[in-house]
Amino acid sequence: MIMPRLERKHSLATRLFHWVNAPVLAVMIWSGVLIYWANDVYAIRVGGVTLFKFFPDWFYRLFPVDHRLAEGMAWHFTFMWFFAINGVLYVAYTAWSGEWRELVPNRHTFAEAWQVVLHDLGIRKQPLPRRKFNGAQRLAYTGVVGMGAGSLLTGLAIYKPVQLAWLTGILGGYELARAEHFALACGYVVFFVIHIVQVTRAGWNNFRAMVIGVEVARDEDATYERSRIKRSGLAVGARRAVGGSAIGCTAAGGCTSFGAAATGAATTRRAATAGTVTTDAATGGASGLG
Repeated sequence: MIMPRLERKHSLATRLFHWVNAPVLAVMIWSGVLIYWANDVYAIRVGGVTLFKFFPDWFYRLFPVDHRLAEGMAWHFTFMWFFAINGVLYVAYTAWSGEWRELVPNRHTFAEAWQVVLHDLGIRKQPLPRRKFNGAQRLAYTGVVGMGAGSLLTGLAIYKPVQLAWLTGILGGYELARAEHFALACGYVVFFVIHIVQVTRAGWNNFRAMVIGVEVARDEDATYERSRIKRSGLAVGARRAVGGSAIGCTAAGGCTSFGAAATGAATTRRAATAGTVTTDAATGGASGLG
């Protein structure tokens, strides 16, 4: 019989940072559109032909964002502080708590991310290994943190291009810094859409974990904690084996130090040659093995 259990997934701090960032970023994007309206120069063009303009007239008619430049700047420059502080605190907490180990990509991430893509496309039929964050999530979540840093730097460069002329220059000048800032904002929208689709596909259990911190798991599912212990145990075992003192344990619970056994055997042979081996009458074993 399969017995469900509650398993801790997201810490309280992680959930707070997540739910604070969602509305703050939404306000930043909305107010950014109010500012952009005053100089909407970006478009996708091929050979002088405009394929798409950011933004078309129907967009401005559908959403009342025109002639609100001052309002947009007021909102944007206020909420940028919440965005920056929340982001800095999240990065600091992730580094301090050690949660970065489960988030930052490693040498297996790209290969695992490809398997996630194949699974989502229905090409891979086998279930994915159970992870707190799979390879695709590691890349996406670490990438969006980098995007946040980029938004702050490019935003400061176009906000204070004279006072921070050195930063504006590093980013390629005012026009390029503004284009980079706009591209990052578009990237957030793409990330948000994909994130919502993936959360919906994952189901209520996954969403609930970001609300209350735990999710329902089945008995046959390896817990995140067990996975960490298993990986840690394998690493420790490998290091001990290299050092000549690997430990082997039987199902009954008995453990033998292979390195110590080899050393003891060699000592026994040397002692036997010298005629100094003594016998323990109670156990029948050799004593004085060194």
